Amino acid sequence: MAKPFGELIYTQEQAPGEAISKAETHTPKIEAPDKVKAGEPFKVTIKVGPHEMRDVHSIRRLELYIYEEGRPFNPIHVATIHFGPEYTEAEATLTLKLKKNSVLYAISYCNLHGLWEARKEIKVE
Repeated sequence: MAKPFGELIYTQEQAPGEAISKAETHTPKIEAPDKVKAGEPFKVTIKVGPHEMRDVHSIRRLELYIYEEGRPFNPIHVATIHFGPEYTEAEATLTLKLKKNSVLYAISYCNLHGLWEARKEIKVE
């Protein structure tokens, strides 16, 4: 039976069976401040790994979404970064601006081990 798509995304807290052994090397790590000022740019770095980046096994994509407090329709897609194996590392830095308290959601895609999610709350002053 078909599952809702969200049930197919692994997290550090929810990775069944042998997937739990892949959590450390596949879950994105979000580096960003805990608090920012409304409308002011700040840096966000997303990393996955250590993870090999070979043709047969690599992180192929990172996606970043924002869940903005009080917005009627969430999440907001912010970026998709594609990685080619062999020549890249699964890391990206973006500059964001937020208006309201938000949660960043990063999704990584490994061609062998599927989709992995991380999230980080950011307070806006």
